[in-house]
Amino acid sequence: MALTIVVRSGAGRAAPRITFDAPRIVIGRGEGCEVRLPDPSVSHRHASIRQRGAEYIVLDEGSANGTYVGPVRLSPQAPRVLRTGDLLRVGRVWLEATIEQTPPTANAPIATRELALSLIAEALAAEGSPASLTVTVSEGPGAGATLVVDMFERAYVVGRMKSADLNIEDPDLSRRHVEIVRRSDRVLVRDLGSKNGSQIGERRLATGEEAPWPKGTTLSIGKTKLVYVDPVGEALEELESAPDERIAESDFIDPPKGASEPTTEAPASPSLPSSGTRASPVASRPRRGARANRSGWTLTDVFVATLAIVVLGVSIAGLVWLMRNG
Repeated sequence: MALTIVVRSGAGRAAPRITFDAPRIVIGRGEGCEVRLPDPSVSHRHASIRQRGAEYIVLDEGSANGTYVGPVRLSPQAPRVLRTGDLLRVGRVWLEATIEQTPPTANAPIATRELALSLIAEALAAEGSPASLTVTVSEGPGAGATLVVDMFERAYVVGRMKSADLNIEDPDLSRRHVEIVRRSDRVLVRDLGSKNGSQIGERRLATGEEAPWPKGTTLSIGKTKLVYVDPVGEALEELESAPDERIAESDFIDPPKGASEPTTEAPASPSLPSSGTRASPVASRPRRGARANRSGWTLTDVFVATLAIVVLGVSIAGLVWLMRNG
């Protein structure tokens, strides 16, 4: 049986999911994790899920903010059996585990990286910040023209052809000169048999060759020079290098709507953490529940207090009457 992990927090449209059929799946913020969550409340190596016979078990790997199955906080390295529909919380991020007979995700390492980038892109877009890799003509004919590369694995064509994704009226360009592809966190350039060739930095590409385009390097085609900016990749690098963000333990975070109810085989943890004050690119914002409102007055409290005041008033009136008629 394969294990599917669905990211329930921060999913603006369809919830991202990756299916694994592996003996160990590491969940965390760091590079190399199978489920990569770009949230500062998630430790670099937060938790792991392992196969044990026909079962899957989850363990906390000594994370800063703990691993929860529903309301239950796991002790570090204490295994707990996972069941289909269980909700996991790592830091402030909710995940759902599904055990099913389904093929694993192809190219899981690439899918993992693209998952993290997609989550950040959604968060940046929600804030109104630039959220797509953008290629710009920095020199030559059409200087200032831009190409937005907002899809993974799609080939964007650059050339003199009118229908090209980036059409540049440079007489030294071929009709279809190069194509640009974003794959995971890399940008790749393929020369399409251009007449005058293509060059990344000091390296000239062979016909049909696909080569990485490093950030900060110029792509030269004909009289045209291209550069790109990648706000999502930069945000991911910043989050990965940041220290763990400790979150408060005075509130609790509700499970996301539409997810399965968590199974509870042990008493609930006495206190569950909230997201604190810092916004997260992945997690849903916390909502205070009834347990967080312990200092407020309920209707019962008001009724009891009013009744006590009435009884006290009647007692005082009776005492005054006795003193006057005694």
